[in-house]
Amino acid sequence: MKNPNRKSVARLEALPNIGKAIAEDLRSIGIDHPGKLIGKDPFELYEALCSKSGKQVDPCVIDVFMAVVDFMEGGDPRPWWAFTDERKKHVARRNPNSAPTNL
Repeated sequence: MKNPNRKSVARLEALPNIGKAIAEDLRSIGIDHPGKLIGKDPFELYEALCSKSGKQVDPCVIDVFMAVVDFMEGGDPRPWWAFTDERKKHVARRNPNSAPTNL
């Protein structure tokens, strides 16, 4: 896994878990520099992406957003799938009375 210096990284594609497609997705919702990820809510980023694209994007993208925000806020670089359980627990807490979801 890439391990860039979060303080000097200037390109989204240089971040862990971010390839060309996700970088373009981030740019489409106004995140054009890694520093703009600091303080962002990954779920809000996901909702903005779904709204911008006009479709429900694969929920695993939330995991990617969680991983990259965590990294930019000082966390160790971890693979996006390390955040899947956390995402599912978060969704369950947000919607305790809803039916199980694949989010």
